[in-house]
Amino acid sequence: MSEYDPPKAKKRVDYTGLKIGAILAPVELVFIYLGKADMGLTVFIVLAAITLAIKLRWNSRKHGWFWAIIIFLLALHVPLFFVPVRWSHGKVPTLFYAMPFAIADFAIISGALGLGEKLLSKDSFHADGQR
Repeated sequence: MSEYDPPKAKKRVDYTGLKIGAILAPVELVFIYLGKADMGLTVFIVLAAITLAIKLRWNSRKHGWFWAIIIFLLALHVPLFFVPVRWSHGKVPTLFYAMPFAIADFAIISGALGLGEKLLSKDSFHADGQR
């Protein structure tokens, strides 16, 4: 007898990254038009990280606390538009100084949503079935 495993059902391809890129591409194009391509790439990378953090907790979108946390954290970003930043025009690629901001945003938003889910969601249970 042979050990034959029937083929598993194929899962749909997740196009999340492509969707995020398509949604954020106009943001980059606006900054390019304004002559600030480096700043646009930084904004693009940070917004992509924020969107990815939100996507990972998307199953909680029906809870009010989810949207309250997202609105609060995004509102904290508004003053950053008014902080004068001297963008490097040297040999250092934009990616090297944009990624720390993106990683920090991703970690903060993921952590806040995780904490909100743990403290505020009625549906959150630990692995052993307890709250």
